[in-house]
Amino acid sequence: MTTKAPHKIAILGASGYTGAELVRLISTHPNMEIVALGANSKAGLAMAQVFPHLRHLNLPVLAKIAEIDFSDVDLCFCALPHATSQEVIRDLPKHLKIVDLSADFRLRDPAEYTRWYGGEHAALDVQAEAVYGLTEFYRDEICTARVVAGTGCNAATGQYALRPLIAAGVIDLDNIIIDLKTGVSGAGRALKENLLHAELSEGAHAYAAGGTHRHLAEFDQEFSLIAGRDVRVQFTPHLIPANRGILGTVYVHGDPEIIHQTLVDAYGDEPFVVTLPMGDLPSTRHIRGSNYCHIGVTADRVNNRATIVVALDNLTKGSSGQALQNANLMLGEDEATGLMLAPVFP
Repeated sequence: MTTKAPHKIAILGASGYTGAELVRLISTHPNMEIVALGANSKAGLAMAQVFPHLRHLNLPVLAKIAEIDFSDVDLCFCALPHATSQEVIRDLPKHLKIVDLSADFRLRDPAEYTRWYGGEHAALDVQAEAVYGLTEFYRDEICTARVVAGTGCNAATGQYALRPLIAAGVIDLDNIIIDLKTGVSGAGRALKENLLHAELSEGAHAYAAGGTHRHLAEFDQEFSLIAGRDVRVQFTPHLIPANRGILGTVYVHGDPEIIHQTLVDAYGDEPFVVTLPMGDLPSTRHIRGSNYCHIGVTADRVNNRATIVVALDNLTKGSSGQALQNANLMLGEDEATGLMLAPVFP
């Protein structure tokens, strides 16, 4: 019996939270081997020095991206900040399959990228071939893609609630409100005053209100494409004193029973998206550390209004887990490989 050689994997931006999450997930993947870890600011350090929870793994030393030999790498995850990512990916070898976790290739219209991210796109040829990485809805395109653009974690949360409903025409497209609570790891690992324990704990606050959050660009793009007309949701995110998790509460106008059945039908065969029984609502504590997304629906006291609640882990299903799910498809693996971890509870 022959054993196939594992896919050789590089991770750029390995010193950030999503990079560490990729390492954690890939470490149990039977057909992937991490052969390079890029982290310019931490180059020369062992991964165990940067993330002691990974000290049990035999990993490459962190290296400057320019010093990595990509000749034998099959797929590269880029967990770099936006703007940086496009410049790095532009210069990577063309044989590489790439899963980008930044915002740089999510938006199809370069003008929209400039509008929301404040600069000209530096890799338009790569952007033109990138496939949007919401696995459940772009699976066929992802299988044959060279470059996949991972979604925003907030954008993924809202889309799991709304895409099937917009496609089925069962909600009022002009009355959609997304209220989202997110854990602090979504802001990244860089030191920021507003993320200090004394600034963040024992409180919660809204941010990017009034239609200024950049993930609105993804909502606009995807929902309008599905509907065949402009769809502009109202969206406010809130930062909560939790490390992981997103809880999205979505308010819509439509028949609650039809809305629930539409979601049941849409996700019935999906390995990671679970629609709960009517009236049951999810919690972030029940998806923590996993690639699962739980969706619940309840009727409002006012006729023809419904509330949809979505829970997922921003670092896993919202980012690194999604990225691995997409990489599996790109490499011809079963998409659930390495991702069937049970949530961590309590």
